[in-house]
Amino acid sequence: MKRREFLLACGALTIAPRVAWAQAPAIAAADRWVQFRGSPSLTGVSATTIAPAPRLAWAWEGGEAFDSSAAIVDGVVYVGTATGELIAVGLADGKLRWRYKAGEAIGESSPTVANGRVFIGDLIGVVHAVNLADGKPLWTFKTQSEIKSSPVIAGELLLMGSYDGKLYGLDAATGRQVWVYGTENYVHGTPCIVNGVAHFAGCDEIFHAVDVKTGKERVSTSATAYTGASVAMVNGVAYFGTFDNQVLALDLASRKVLWRYEHPDRKFPFYSSAAVVDGTVVLGGRDRMVHALDAKTGTARWTHMTRARIDSSPAIAGGRVYVGSNDGRLYALDLASGKVAWEHDEGAALSASPALASGRIVIGSTEGRLLCFA
Repeated sequence: MKRREFLLACGALTIAPRVAWAQAPAIAAADRWVQFRGSPSLTGVSATTIAPAPRLAWAWEGGEAFDSSAAIVDGVVYVGTATGELIAVGLADGKLRWRYKAGEAIGESSPTVANGRVFIGDLIGVVHAVNLADGKPLWTFKTQSEIKSSPVIAGELLLMGSYDGKLYGLDAATGRQVWVYGTENYVHGTPCIVNGVAHFAGCDEIFHAVDVKTGKERVSTSATAYTGASVAMVNGVAYFGTFDNQVLALDLASRKVLWRYEHPDRKFPFYSSAAVVDGTVVLGGRDRMVHALDAKTGTARWTHMTRARIDSSPAIAGGRVYVGSNDGRLYALDLASGKVAWEHDEGAALSASPALASGRIVIGSTEGRLLCFA
């Protein structure tokens, strides 16, 4: 079935929801990191203040790899494990509050928290809604393939992408399907929500913009290449890296690429999702580098070389960039210069992305340690 025919078929199942819209903040509050990249616009920026030389406050031993990135709400850390558990750990003390068994494994899907619930997807394709207070199950929804995308709350809806090629709009309270939007390949990236529209660059090489209320297509235009990264949106411009070794700035109004960045010598894909603040776009590359680009022109402001590829997506607070590398180090880089301000050598790859809240940094390693620095 062709894509547009599929969309028309899905349209017959659409149920119009009640959604109350408010413009989502582009910067995460100082004491909360409610979802992947901190806020629905996926800018990766926090208002918190991190100590100049943070120390390891605690490490929770999970036994298996953490590919999922943490959410932090009301002094509790929520994250998925490779053993298929969603866990809740105290931010201050690192003590386990509860654990919920999802599927056989949770991959890169990272939890989101809203209205007394925490949501996550697993690698057998199930979306889970869990009670925030005690980890008891509320509902599940089965997609047709594995889930690596992270859920996002938009009004009364939960949006979730799946490797079955669909973006789902679910009623967050009940798990009932409200609408489904079909693409031509995996939906890997987390949808970026701005002004009631979900934006993502798909593995079908198409940039999609979908009305959150109805699931109807707003924009479908070339993303120029296969894209695994999530999109960050600032002032109507989407920033994302591709597997064609480029970073793009796509203007949504004109549907034109404003600029493309490609390192002159090192040609490697970008899997890390961009952070955007103060006219600077920062992301990691599989070329082992952190790249900082001018948001208007795409010219490189600086690069920092690590010892292995970077799939971790950077988080920014107080003029510093925090990012993990597969070289086993967590870096704090000066946003203006790219110089190393602080680093921690964990000795295990850090492919998950850091979460920042209440003066703390939380990140999991591929050897099963959930780390908190303060």
